[in-house]
Amino acid sequence: MKIYTKTGDLGETGLFGGRRVPKHHLRIEAYGTVDETNAMLGLAASRCSDSELLNAILRVQSELFSVGSDLATPLDVQSAHIVRVDDTFVQRLEREIDAWEETLPALKNFILPGGNESAATLHVARTICRRAERAVTALAEQEAINPVTQRYLNRLADWLFVLARTANHRAGNEETGWSG
Repeated sequence: MKIYTKTGDLGETGLFGGRRVPKHHLRIEAYGTVDETNAMLGLAASRCSDSELLNAILRVQSELFSVGSDLATPLDVQSAHIVRVDDTFVQRLEREIDAWEETLPALKNFILPGGNESAATLHVARTICRRAERAVTALAEQEAINPVTQRYLNRLADWLFVLARTANHRAGNEETGWSG
């Protein structure tokens, strides 16, 4: 299979199910920003030396492909090849957040994003994830989408925050509090 099809050369792309939309369509912006989140997680994974955290990142990268394909598939399109995101995705993130938070010092104020390279990259992934969440929210105002995708991205941003804190904590890095 060739990577290029030439069908998008005039500024349109196809959704699962065959419908063509402009490349600036909100749906494309939404799943494109999910893809950006995934790419940044790939960079974070390349900088992660903790095997537990690395495996969690790799799993979430796979889940983000499911989120992207869910968003690329209008709800009225039925396909055996599309995995619709469900609440088990969200619940898994919540369990991990809860477990990691038990090992972290309590937050007393805002912290500055940063620390080691892995944690800093996870903070960047978190901000991209929040942008994806905003794009999905805008899409949901225009078209019917799977509402779990919004919950998943909201929880994922929280997960990325806690994961960045965990990466720093396990590496022995002190968090820098906001002095404002």
